[in-house]
Amino acid sequence: MRIALFATCIVDAMYPKVALATVRILERLGHEVVFPPGQGCCSQMHVNSGYVEDALPVVRNHVRTFMEADYDLAVAPSGSCVASLGHQQPDVARSCGDEGLARDAEVVASRTLELSQLLTDVLGVTDAAAQLGSWFPHTVTYHPSCHGMRLLRLGSRQEDLLRTVADIDLRPLPDAEECCGFGGTFALKNPDVSAAIAEEKIEKVTASGASLCTGGDASCLLHLDGAMHRREARGQDGRPLRTVHLAEILAATRENPLEVDGPVELSIPASAGVRRGLSARVQEARR
Repeated sequence: MRIALFATCIVDAMYPKVALATVRILERLGHEVVFPPGQGCCSQMHVNSGYVEDALPVVRNHVRTFMEADYDLAVAPSGSCVASLGHQQPDVARSCGDEGLARDAEVVASRTLELSQLLTDVLGVTDAAAQLGSWFPHTVTYHPSCHGMRLLRLGSRQEDLLRTVADIDLRPLPDAEECCGFGGTFALKNPDVSAAIAEEKIEKVTASGASLCTGGDASCLLHLDGAMHRREARGQDGRPLRTVHLAEILAATRENPLEVDGPVELSIPASAGVRRGLSARVQEARR
C-alpha cells in the first residue's frame, strides 16, 4: 500500500522524530510511505479561534495537496488534526460558499486515518511485539486525547496496541478521560486555567506510578511535558516524569531501542517555519 504521511504542524516543528517513527512502523510492515510536498496546517487553530475566513486558504492548501498526491490512504500521528479534517474543513468551505471544496475536503478526510486507526482497522495489527517487533521495557501510563476519544471515537485502539508491546509496564491513569488542559489556543488565551488543568493531570500521572506518559497527540504531550518540567524546576517531584508518543513506543525495538533516560530535548528545526525539510529528514532516516 502507498501511504501518504500528513505530518501536522506540531510534529514537524517540535517532534519530527514522531513522524520518522511513523514512517519506520509502516515501512516495517512493507508499505511505501510518501510525503506530499506543500502540506501545511489542518486549519484547526484558525477555526477554534473563530477565524473561519482565514482558515479557508489553509483548507484549500491541504485539500489541493492531498487531492493531487498519489496514494491509497493518508495517515497522521495526531487524532486532533485528523478529527479537524472531517469535522471542520468541510464546514469551513461551506460556510464560505465553496461547495466544491467542501466535497473535496470530505473525500480527503475519508482517506485520512489516525495512526492507531490505520494499524488496527486497515493493516490488521493486533500484536505490536509480534508484528512490529515493538519492545519498550519501561513503566508507562496512557493519556487519551479529547479529540481522539470524542470526535474520532478511537476507543481502546491505542491502549490495546500498547498492551501488546514487549516488556512494557502499562499502568492505568486515574481519571484518564479528563482533558490535559491544552486545547490549542485555549492554552494561550487562558494560561492560568490551562496550567491548572495540566497540573491536575500530572498529579494523576504521578499517582499511576509511571515514569512516562504516552498518547497519540503530540500537542497534548507537549503541554504535559511543559508542566512536568515546570514542576521539576520548582523542585516538586522526587522523580522525573517524561512524555513519549505512541508512535515512538511502537517503533522501538530491541535492536533500536528508544532512549528515554535523562532530560528530553525537543528536536526543533533550525528555522522557525513549520514544514521545514521533513521530507528530507524522512529520506535521510531511510539511508
